[in-house]
Amino acid sequence: MAKNLTTVSPLKLILLFTVPLLAGNLLQQLYNMADTAIVGLYLGKNALAGVGASSSVQFLVLGLCMGCCTGFSIPVAQSFGAGNLDRMKKFVFNGYVAMIALSLLVTISCTTFCSQILHLLRTPDDIFHEAWVYLVVLFAGCPFLMLYNFSAGILRAVGDSKTPLYFLSASIVLNIILDLAFILVFKMGVFGASFATILSQGLCGIVCFFWSSTKIDVLKLAREDMKFDPGMQKILFRMGIPMGLQFSITAIGSMVLQMANNSLGSLYISSFTLVTKFKQIFMSPFDALGVAVSTFASQNLGAGRIDRIRKGLFQATAISVLFGILEGFLFWFFGDRLCLFFISGSEKEVIHYAWVYAKTLGIFIWSIGILNLWRPSLQGIGCSSKAMWGGFLELFARCLVTFVFVPSAGFKAVCYADPMAWLASTSFMVWYMLRWLKKAQKK
Repeated sequence: MAKNLTTVSPLKLILLFTVPLLAGNLLQQLYNMADTAIVGLYLGKNALAGVGASSSVQFLVLGLCMGCCTGFSIPVAQSFGAGNLDRMKKFVFNGYVAMIALSLLVTISCTTFCSQILHLLRTPDDIFHEAWVYLVVLFAGCPFLMLYNFSAGILRAVGDSKTPLYFLSASIVLNIILDLAFILVFKMGVFGASFATILSQGLCGIVCFFWSSTKIDVLKLAREDMKFDPGMQKILFRMGIPMGLQFSITAIGSMVLQMANNSLGSLYISSFTLVTKFKQIFMSPFDALGVAVSTFASQNLGAGRIDRIRKGLFQATAISVLFGILEGFLFWFFGDRLCLFFISGSEKEVIHYAWVYAKTLGIFIWSIGILNLWRPSLQGIGCSSKAMWGGFLELFARCLVTFVFVPSAGFKAVCYADPMAWLASTSFMVWYMLRWLKKAQKK
């Protein structure tokens, strides 16, 4: 059901909108944890390292896809907030056209050059095959991933954050069932893990598309709405590409870091992968609040309510910082126990280095809580290029730590690369958003 976010208390709306998003993120991360646990416990640490060795590439490509889809939905939210439903529907149709073209380009390019990408990352020979198989299958499923993300994005753009959750929940249950069947019963290895993901995402994307286009009144398109519009395509790509590139630029920094970490050996790859997996679930509150604040900012910009954007952003930030402090405590004191969800307790050396990494992240995790709110806010008001500049700062900080400190300090330097990137980007995002709010309020 469509919902206008330009009235009522900003914090109440943001939190109500966030709850289904958070539930969906948690379910997705729980699936990722289950997937990693199945691979680590039943296929061994080499398979786990093979999946982990390609995680930054996954973030690069899938982040590009999801970022573009989120950007494509921003003009939909702004038009809906302004009450211009005719223009909104035209943006929906042209958004699907843009999504299809981009997904085909990404799929063909990435599957073709998958081996070269893994060689560039210095993936060790003993895990190269597992990494290649896992990655190629995921790349092949990019069109399904983008179909779901854009369909879910336009539902959220009109204020419906619950329906995508229902489809995602069903997809995750199916995914876990297929994981167990393909790995334990049919002995398909890492191919089975990635193939299960693609099958479940494909079904989720198709069902979400048909639901949004046939069951939501404001999203039902008439013949006159389904016209290719070069002007709208320009607006969509102006919003979507910088958001996609921002994810990709951040991922390039992660790839540089992972390339350095991969060169340290399989032990450190496994430790890095363990923390990355459970870190993602703790990022879910920040990500959910970020999507909610972005949609809130987009609709209120369309309605001309700058005062509500400021108020909602500051209230959401206070909540996010509290989450960050709590999560830092958990990382510091219980990081080693969290590792046991993914790997046997007998792997003491892997768990030791994973805990070192977790404790370092725990000191700084509050900063990513701020970053993941203020960056989507900039994107929601149409300043996607400025969010992309924040991504460049992240890239610079990660590369600085990687090239200057990793050669001498090894894994200890790897542990500090992400926190330094978060602090650098957060500083810029907060400065620019405050500047924009001050100027917009005067106007």
